[in-house]
Amino acid sequence: MSVTTTERNLRRTVLPNGLIVLTERMDHLRSVAMGVWIKSGSRCEPAETNGISHFVEHMLFKGTRSRTAQRIAREMDSIGGNLDAFTGKETICFNVKSLSDHVPIALDVLSDLVLNPVFAATDIERERGVILEEIKIDEDNPDVLVHELFTQSFWKDHPLGWPILGTTATVKQLDQKKLFAYHGDRFHAGNMVISAAGNLDHDQFAEAVAGKFSGLADGQPLHELSAPEASSRIVLRNKKSLEQVQICMGVPAPPVTDDNRYATLILNTVLGGGMSSRLFQTIREERGMVYSIYSDLSPYRDTGTLLVYAGTSAGKALEVVDLILVEFRKLKEELLSVEELTRAKDQLKGNILLGLESSNSRMANLARQEMYFHNFLTVDEVIARIDEVDAAQVQTMAQRLFDPNRIAVTLLGRLDGVKLSRKRLVC
Repeated sequence: MSVTTTERNLRRTVLPNGLIVLTERMDHLRSVAMGVWIKSGSRCEPAETNGISHFVEHMLFKGTRSRTAQRIAREMDSIGGNLDAFTGKETICFNVKSLSDHVPIALDVLSDLVLNPVFAATDIERERGVILEEIKIDEDNPDVLVHELFTQSFWKDHPLGWPILGTTATVKQLDQKKLFAYHGDRFHAGNMVISAAGNLDHDQFAEAVAGKFSGLADGQPLHELSAPEASSRIVLRNKKSLEQVQICMGVPAPPVTDDNRYATLILNTVLGGGMSSRLFQTIREERGMVYSIYSDLSPYRDTGTLLVYAGTSAGKALEVVDLILVEFRKLKEELLSVEELTRAKDQLKGNILLGLESSNSRMANLARQEMYFHNFLTVDEVIARIDEVDAAQVQTMAQRLFDPNRIAVTLLGRLDGVKLSRKRLVC
């Protein structure tokens, strides 16, 4: 089955085993970016194997039944290609970018990597050490650590709150048998999407993918646990070695497919989405109380968060919390001016359009639209949806999100004498 859409020259083919192949032809490029996307990430891991998705992602680069890790690296370097991967809460992606002339080699390496891992015991032990060091890096990085502490508290006792890297204890328990079981359970055609963007022919690419992946078992997409209940806890973590207090304040937000997502995006842009945002202008520029402050949306399949991050000195931490709450309150009580609404829309549209300038980002956009929406919105459709949002919708979203009883806060740093109660979070 093959489907074409016109504006972006998109094509979609479903192979007999259920594997979905997506392409976007970009004739002005000389390169192709392609990715194999697994439709499950760290949020579908049992507690005892937390971190296994990320471990498997690392191990797939360590050799296949026909290639050593060194040969994989040499083959990619010989064509000037760039091979990479990442693990998220809901996806794992293996991707490669190469000149269009080298697509056959790049696809051969990528498919071999994904389909034929060996998980050699000596490589597992070596990579375990690498990942344990990666965990230590995050623990030593205050702004990463405060986000991790916030997430674990916010999605308490749910895999969505667990660290993607896993913990020292869980990573030490992972072995060859568990890695092979995970790979067999998740790396099948029904749980996978292959997307590509650049100077390529869809039919030729789909045929080449079929040649590599036709032997892959079919199956159904894995469904993670049901949506977690957000926990509005106040967590104060004392760490005397830090000079700054790290602040995360967040609330539950709509899932990725929510009908009100464009109003939420505009709300986030106005609040803390850039240098002209309210948080940056009032707390950094006018008062000089922080170096870094921003808000960020993390939408997932069935839920999401809107989070504000700031770093400041211990003596100013509670005042910064108060000033953030002032901005929450203003967004709930006052309509955005025409000028501010227009500026936020233009910023958002610019970010979206600039974000689609590379073949890598278009390849990723294709896969995400397939996995979350099962259809493809054109750029014009997205821009039209943004333009339709009015100030009243943004205010309604602010009133829905900024409920004092649902605000969660994590403070990390030298907290001598710092106390924070729910009464202070009125907004």
